[in-house]
Amino acid sequence: MTTDAQKPNCKPLIDAIVLKFPGATTKKINGLDAYFVKDRMFACINGNGVGLRVPAAMARDLQFSRENVSPFHPAGLPSSKEWVQIERADVTEYEKDAEIFLAAYDFVKSQGR
Repeated sequence: MTTDAQKPNCKPLIDAIVLKFPGATTKKINGLDAYFVKDRMFACINGNGVGLRVPAAMARDLQFSRENVSPFHPAGLPSSKEWVQIERADVTEYEKDAEIFLAAYDFVKSQGR
């Protein structure tokens, strides 16, 4: 059984997925590795998963249709209707979520400032 301490770092894989999106950047915020477009966060690595900001309807659908998706609670803060967390036992499986990462990027990129 793999413990959290033994779990491979997913940042290199998440970087490979999202940093190819035009204008996507990464930086640490409150100790979390976060991903931004237009200076707005659309994803971050949190504990055993990745938090993503998607349209509320999509967030709701993902939470009801997939057992590995839950509300996003960074550092125990309250969740938001637009944020979900995806957890994968095998970090290489985040590649299967590439379309959700792209949806988060597109959603945040389309938001006015």
